Amino acid sequence: MLEQRETDGAIAPRAGRREWVALAVLMLPVLVISIDNTVLGFALPQIALDLEPDAAQQLWIVDAYSLVLAGLLVAMGGLGDRFGRRRMLLIGSAGFAVVSVLAAFAPTAAALIAARAALGFFGAMLMPSTLSLIRSTFPHRGDRRLAIAVWATAFSVGSAVGPTVGGVLLEHFAWGSVFLLAVPLLVPLLVLVPLLVRESRDPRPGRFDALGILLSILALGALAAGIKHVALEGLDVVALGLAAVAVAAGWGFVRRMRASAAPMLDVDLLRIPAFSGAIAINLLSVMALVGAIFFLTQHLQLVEGMSTLDAALLLIPGTVAMVATGLGVVPLVRHMPAHRVVALGLASSMAGYLVVALSGDALSPLLVAVAYGLLGAGVGAAETLSNEIVVNTAPPERAGAASAVSETAYELGAVLGTALLGGVVSAVYRGSLVLPTGIGATDAVAAQETLAGALDVAERLPAALGDALAAAAKAAFDAGALATAVTGAALMAVSIVIALRALRRA
Repeated sequence: MLEQRETDGAIAPRAGRREWVALAVLMLPVLVISIDNTVLGFALPQIALDLEPDAAQQLWIVDAYSLVLAGLLVAMGGLGDRFGRRRMLLIGSAGFAVVSVLAAFAPTAAALIAARAALGFFGAMLMPSTLSLIRSTFPHRGDRRLAIAVWATAFSVGSAVGPTVGGVLLEHFAWGSVFLLAVPLLVPLLVLVPLLVRESRDPRPGRFDALGILLSILALGALAAGIKHVALEGLDVVALGLAAVAVAAGWGFVRRMRASAAPMLDVDLLRIPAFSGAIAINLLSVMALVGAIFFLTQHLQLVEGMSTLDAALLLIPGTVAMVATGLGVVPLVRHMPAHRVVALGLASSMAGYLVVALSGDALSPLLVAVAYGLLGAGVGAAETLSNEIVVNTAPPERAGAASAVSETAYELGAVLGTALLGGVVSAVYRGSLVLPTGIGATDAVAAQETLAGALDVAERLPAALGDALAAAAKAAFDAGALATAVTGAALMAVSIVIALRALRRA
């Protein structure tokens, strides 16, 4: 059957071979962005040895990308609606590939930070464009639901395989290889997208709103920066200042969008429970995924003593679970309401965190694999349906900006996963670490910062004292992991309530 009547009475054509091949091409930038979210962490030790950044520069190497990306997503989504989503995708892909090469061969820490910020700029053009182009490429809802399932699965899989990819590359090549990975993924896109994907834009874009774009950048950029600052430095004057900028710019952005006849983003969409609920579930699901990767990989490598590659391979079942449930919910929602399917997925993620929380000191690699499998299964199911709800709730002409809101939730979720859940691990670790007698002041400071620092100090100490420090540090870290798992389970419980209430009429 080549076409099907949609609920509004219009005839929607079914997708053909060209559209499905186009979808495969559109997944390439999704994989690039999602892998880049998690792959860099494994390269940091090599980067530190080669470029010798100070502590602040090392943090900016990690954060510059996500802060710029989160700040620009809504603005770039609006520009794509106006000037063409395919055009923005091509510009972003070309720029991302070129800057990736520059980052791979950066001669100094400052040059790498600048390259990471530029990658965030071009990366912000990619993600809103892919999701909004899926909507225009797949007008039939059944086809679109499957396409969005593939999109969400690709994002989750990219985030999950980032550590594996990093482990393989860094075992054989220099740290620049993690940046060069983007080139073979994006070059085919530059050739195939003009042949397979039709241009899509808002037919009535209204006037160009430079002030609205600036306010969105200020609001999101200050919010992301403030979250990072609180996690690293605590609540201080700088954090309060960033919060004030975010609130003021956000308030100004909302007022300007409501006063505009053709707003870049219809903020009244957030009044629709299904739309705002789906955005919240996006944020919390990614937060749970990235936060779990943060502390589970450290547990496997530093507590259990596994290699980077072996630890990454242990998480593959969770990645497979993401793929299976992300695609499996497409036929399932024909027989069960979407809000119940999402709630069941989130319950699986909650169970994954509870496995960690209830295991206590007995958290073994097998239990980590089980926990991550349950978490991955839940994230795959929840992300697929929540993204479809976001896309279908927004008017077609605002697809880019609405998609950008969903992408902003992704990026803020990634920032929060590391900052808040990672912050819980770090805070509990520092608070519960009991240093054995005989450790010098300088070594004590290093040991109290991170588990990796404590293990490094332990290797330099006499055997008995080093063993005692290593055991104490591992116990303190697992206490932090326990507290984080309880926090993650609570967040998933909140998500379940949101799904059952807000998505009921989706």
